[in-house]
Amino acid sequence: MSVKIRLRRTGKKKVPFYRIVVADSRSPRDGRCIAELGSYDPNTEPSTFKINEEEARKWLSAGAQPTEVVAKLFKIAGIEK
Repeated sequence: MSVKIRLRRTGKKKVPFYRIVVADSRSPRDGRCIAELGSYDPNTEPSTFKINEEEARKWLSAGAQPTEVVAKLFKIAGIEK
């Protein structure tokens, strides 16, 4: 089983809002998740995000792989592997 840290889309049509979640790589994008780490809102200027840093570090050390976008958000927040 491969675990990913990725975005789950919520919000209305044409107004996306994302939750940063830990999920099995085989589950669908908006499917069941293992844990929720934060949120990301690309609609604000500049875009805003909140991340539970302690949980994120725990999952990264356990071997969860972030997607490209989530990795960029982690870098901005100062969270490294």
